[in-house]
Amino acid sequence: MEQRISLITLGVADLARARAFYEALGWRGQEVEQTVFFQAGGLGLVLWGRDKLAADSGVPEEGTGFGGIALAHNVRSDAEVEELLALAQAAGATITKPPATNPLGFHSGVFLDPDGHPWEVAHNPGFPLAADGSITIPDFGA
Repeated sequence: MEQRISLITLGVADLARARAFYEALGWRGQEVEQTVFFQAGGLGLVLWGRDKLAADSGVPEEGTGFGGIALAHNVRSDAEVEELLALAQAAGATITKPPATNPLGFHSGVFLDPDGHPWEVAHNPGFPLAADGSITIPDFGA
């Protein structure tokens, strides 16, 4: 298996609400057959009904709380962390970790989208962004 993630699909309770939230953050999506697709750099973020995603995955839909996954959005400055968290909150997100310098020494915060999916927003100079927004994992052995 090649090391690649092509799509991240988020199960959502209300597709229109979820799409409106991400579009309020400046994302632009396309809806096809009750599924919304966003181009996110070199991969796709997909919004799909939670019930449909559970059925398609062969798992029960029930379940609340932390699902064991968090998404991350790296930015180019500490100020961008602050700005993006404020924008997310204005769009309806819940801030679960206000922006601050964390014990590892970089600036970050976390918001939950309307369906409870956690997003970390971080400025980590150890993971510099290319002009296209991509990151390269550093060589930690060096």
